[in-house]
Amino acid sequence: MEQLFSEISIWLLLGLFFLGAGAFTLSTISGGGGALLQIPILNFLIGASKTAQVINLGSFISRPSRIIIFWKYINWKVFWYYVPSAMLGALLAAWLFAEVKIYWIQIVVGLFLISTFFQYRFGKKERSFQVKLWYFIPLGFFISMIGTFTGGMGPILNPFLLNVGIDKEELIGTKSAQSFFLGIAQIGSYTYFGLMTKELWILGSAIGLGAIVGNLIGKQLLKRMSKLAFRRWLITIMVLSGIILIAKAISKL
Repeated sequence: MEQLFSEISIWLLLGLFFLGAGAFTLSTISGGGGALLQIPILNFLIGASKTAQVINLGSFISRPSRIIIFWKYINWKVFWYYVPSAMLGALLAAWLFAEVKIYWIQIVVGLFLISTFFQYRFGKKERSFQVKLWYFIPLGFFISMIGTFTGGMGPILNPFLLNVGIDKEELIGTKSAQSFFLGIAQIGSYTYFGLMTKELWILGSAIGLGAIVGNLIGKQLLKRMSKLAFRRWLITIMVLSGIILIAKAISKL
């Protein structure tokens, strides 16, 4: 283990720490997307084959802090509709990790995220379509599968949470609780199927520790934001996430 630490640059670990802190500060004030925004940077720093595992591990390490910070805001009804199918989707995705190509699905999801700019009139409109609680069952399965492959799909859940009446702290808290249990399935599956190495544990931990700091900073910033400002940040990150997903998918076609 000491030899492994000596082989990993301290500057890389510090860079990942600050990347996690910055991404999750932004993620807290914009309803998610921190993981997805890290993908291009991590692809460059550590290679695309390691990115999904490192992002999902870093996110998982940070989630208990977010759950504690936003505990009183969690919507447990949505949680229980979403989590069981999400964990099943993560298990299946990890099993298929090296076999399935999802580029066209990423393009469709990316276009949907970009369209939220027009759906919500850049935050002026509170809801854009009707959502029922049972929608979160198939959503959990789909989002967890794509997120396990790519390393981040949180923003696609945001329009559905907004349209069921969940906003700001309640949105962050509910997603954090859902994502924690999804992370158990993801990291457990990666480990079981031999997709995690000691190097990836170290790199993911560096991001996770930074993300904890980002959660604390983001919580303070979120307190000062209006609901309109929050929705505008959320929509901005969804659009950027959509562009990243499409660009990543096209580069692989």
